[in-house]
Amino acid sequence: MGWLHFKHKRHIAALIAAVGLTAGLAGCSTNRATGEDTFTAFMSPSEEKKIGAQEHPKMVAEFGGKYDEKDLPSYVNKVGQKLVAVSETPNEKFTFTVLDSPVINAFALPGGYVYITRGLAALASNEAELAGVLAHEIGHVVARHSAQRYSRGMITQILAGGLSAAIGNGAGQIIGTGANAYLKSFSREHELEADMLGIRYITRAGYDPDAMATFLEKLRAHARLQAMLAGRSPDDVDKFDFMATHPRTLDRIQQAHARANVTPAPNPELGTVRYMTAIDGILYGDGPDEGYVRGTQFFHVPLDFTFEVPDGFSMVNQPTAVVARDQNGAQIVFEGAPSARNTRLDTYLRNGFSDRIKLQNIEMIDINGQEAATGSADVSLSSGSSRLRVVVIRHGDAAYQFLFVVPLNQADKYNVALRRTTYSFRPLTRQEQKVHTPLRIKVRAANPEYTLQTFVDDMQVDREPAATFATLNGLSVGEAPAPNALVKVVRH
Repeated sequence: MGWLHFKHKRHIAALIAAVGLTAGLAGCSTNRATGEDTFTAFMSPSEEKKIGAQEHPKMVAEFGGKYDEKDLPSYVNKVGQKLVAVSETPNEKFTFTVLDSPVINAFALPGGYVYITRGLAALASNEAELAGVLAHEIGHVVARHSAQRYSRGMITQILAGGLSAAIGNGAGQIIGTGANAYLKSFSREHELEADMLGIRYITRAGYDPDAMATFLEKLRAHARLQAMLAGRSPDDVDKFDFMATHPRTLDRIQQAHARANVTPAPNPELGTVRYMTAIDGILYGDGPDEGYVRGTQFFHVPLDFTFEVPDGFSMVNQPTAVVARDQNGAQIVFEGAPSARNTRLDTYLRNGFSDRIKLQNIEMIDINGQEAATGSADVSLSSGSSRLRVVVIRHGDAAYQFLFVVPLNQADKYNVALRRTTYSFRPLTRQEQKVHTPLRIKVRAANPEYTLQTFVDDMQVDREPAATFATLNGLSVGEAPAPNALVKVVRH
């Protein structure tokens, strides 16, 4: 009884301390976009600018650097500044950056740093759709959603007894937290508010507000296509997909329309010709520095190697690894092995590969004249018992490794196929170095004499050219573009 009473008094004391602290910090501020009171006590506007300035170069590096081809950055900046001019903070400095990543993404840092990827630029079909994305991110900044989210988190820590740890952290503690702190999903409330502000800004700027809905449909179609290409159900949205960090529905877009309380211009603008001119020729998919997936083969021209996975495996080139999976749960991961560069490869497998997994039957092998080593272990994974085989290869001055993971009860049936993948790793021929160039967006006019098949045949993607053409152009699979419309195809 006495202990419970003491605990209760301690919580009350923490609450009083928290209330006193937040009052001293002028915990509530007026939301510049809505006029409502919001709690931003633990991140001031000056701290937001400091955080944004210090995290900006890290973000650029983490997402592949800046994309500067086709003067796309100046075009995006022009559209972005047009939207800032009609926001509630027209004099605030905003920096717009196009990132050299094929992944569909857009986000913002506190202090006015807004990012889109070239992958997102390739998916949009007009300036109004681009403006909708930028306006949504501008809305997050103007409404100071990062400051609200951070401050709510801090007050939760204080009420949980972390008052001493929370006091005095300031911006110095916030800076350096990395991309994850800013890429976490905003709350449903914040996403709806950003959509409302986005619609407000694009409508004020003279764009068609329905562009937010049409781009949402493209995002959903793209998510389904990517799931299908990765061998998953089209209804399965990857946790890193844009729609996972920006959860939105057409119903919520309609709610945002109603809340925006703005009247569209008599003839709202799409800006299709300007936009298609701006993206004509930009990179599509993987760039030369990431390597290329071509069917069941992977080619990396700068690093001078290629390998092939078995039939039935769907391969995806991720930022730090190439991953292939089949329908039976088998997986192949190809990645760099920097710790193996300056040591014997069998020693690396024995001592340097993992502290937790002890590989057995380690031996040195030769792969097309390249030094290599292999070892295996039976491991327990969330999916069940599996056989892991590791193959590490020295290639030039670098080292790479294959991780083959197959269900333990099916290990024998994969032996031949995975051995073929192992021995398919080799340097490129001169012809392969010349042939393998990046894919690009090419804009075409749908002349009346062209059929849908004309454009599908013009696509140089390895898989699902009809579905990819439809997704890029906001069409249903099998639907022909309108006569004289501008459309996107993908070619070398």
